[in-house]
Amino acid sequence: MLFSLIIPVYNRPDEIEELLQSLLLQDYKLPFEIVVVEDGSSIPCQEIVEKFQSELDISYYYKSNSGPGDSRNYGMNVAKGAYYIIFDSDCIIPSNYLIEVDKALKLEFTDCFGGPDRALDSFSDVQKAINFAMTSFITTGGIRGGSEKIDKFQPRSFNMGISKKAFEASGGFGKIHPGEDPDLSIRLWNLGFETKLIPTAYVYHKRRIDWSKFYKQVNKFGKARPILNHWYPKYSKPTYFFPTLFLLGMIAAVATAFLKSYILIFIFTIYFELLFILAILQTKSFKIGFLAVFATIIQFYGYGIGFLKSFVLVKILKKKPQNAFPELFFK
Repeated sequence: MLFSLIIPVYNRPDEIEELLQSLLLQDYKLPFEIVVVEDGSSIPCQEIVEKFQSELDISYYYKSNSGPGDSRNYGMNVAKGAYYIIFDSDCIIPSNYLIEVDKALKLEFTDCFGGPDRALDSFSDVQKAINFAMTSFITTGGIRGGSEKIDKFQPRSFNMGISKKAFEASGGFGKIHPGEDPDLSIRLWNLGFETKLIPTAYVYHKRRIDWSKFYKQVNKFGKARPILNHWYPKYSKPTYFFPTLFLLGMIAAVATAFLKSYILIFIFTIYFELLFILAILQTKSFKIGFLAVFATIIQFYGYGIGFLKSFVLVKILKKKPQNAFPELFFK
């Protein structure tokens, strides 16, 4: 058996059913197994999983709540395959996914890969707008959307593969969340393993999210990055400061406008107009174009504020990350 699909789930039985249904439709003809790890849910999905046991090689494990990273590690420890593929429960998998992964690994094997995410037509307008904000080249550099213009790719754990050898050497995911996936990538690099992007191995990522949850998510992303920079200064990049600089630039634009200087306001207006046009062209919707602008503002604001706070506490004031942000660490 080559592939073991690892799926942690927490109080999402409806999502896991949709994900498993998509795995039933895989064009890949060789055997693969599915390992579902219930992370201490109060609304378990065992009955949903049992519905698929006659058609899929699937196993179900229930454990106490210890976070998604530890649940993925649990799943990989009990899996039988030589290569693990990790999905979030809010993903839908295209029918050619495993074929694309198999093809890419045979062409150029790598011990860890990541794939991009896309939006389905059935997603809500807010989900599509957030997807644009998270994947577009004009907002995040396109890393989550499939850009290869990066020197070292850091796979994201909603769509990620890792060999058994690399998992055993690294010990898998750490206790930080979010940030557990770049943390693992960097530790793999330090152990001599390579990572890469497989652009054709995309998933449809629903991002079970509204504006409030989106803000909280990106704010946590912002808090996690200075911690990773503190742990691994060799891999810190100036681009990680961009959302905070963008936020400070917007504040400066408003402030200078009161002094009758409109240069910064003009620059930001051009940027958001371009973003609006690109979102319309991609989604074929004026409404989603407007929502994408709103999503991008939330993204930069939430991430920028989180990054700035974490940078001050961890880098400047030298506070221990676990004490500064206990909400980012599972025990």
